[in-house]
Amino acid sequence: MGRALRLLSSREHSRAELEAKLQPFEETPGALAAVLDKLVEKDFINEGRVVASILHRRAPKLGTSRIQHELKSKGLAPQAVADAVAELRATELERARSVWQRKYDGPPTSPAERAKHYRFLATRGFSGEVVAKVLGDAQDAWGHE
Repeated sequence: MGRALRLLSSREHSRAELEAKLQPFEETPGALAAVLDKLVEKDFINEGRVVASILHRRAPKLGTSRIQHELKSKGLAPQAVADAVAELRATELERARSVWQRKYDGPPTSPAERAKHYRFLATRGFSGEVVAKVLGDAQDAWGHE
């Protein structure tokens, strides 16, 4: 119980995450499940808070696909992941534009530089369509072709 509470005091964890981290320390079979059940019952483990925490920390920097992968890796319910992804898709263009503007001063001036900008956004999990729109809008705004 103490280890679980220490982990939860640093950040939100899903039940699956805690189970994986605490499994090596389980002394008797079933003890870990009982502890995790108590923590869920007392609302120390809350899936909604885990999703909200990840979205709050990661959405300003990452695209939908990277965040979706992170949510799935935490062992969250598929419906919670789907709801979060739907919410993220609505703001993906604005988030991608913001990330790009923090990194670059202006639009790419050569095909090689355009590829570099594209890779930068793509590795952060933004979709190809969104990246193309951000870079296309930048070209239009700055008067380049």
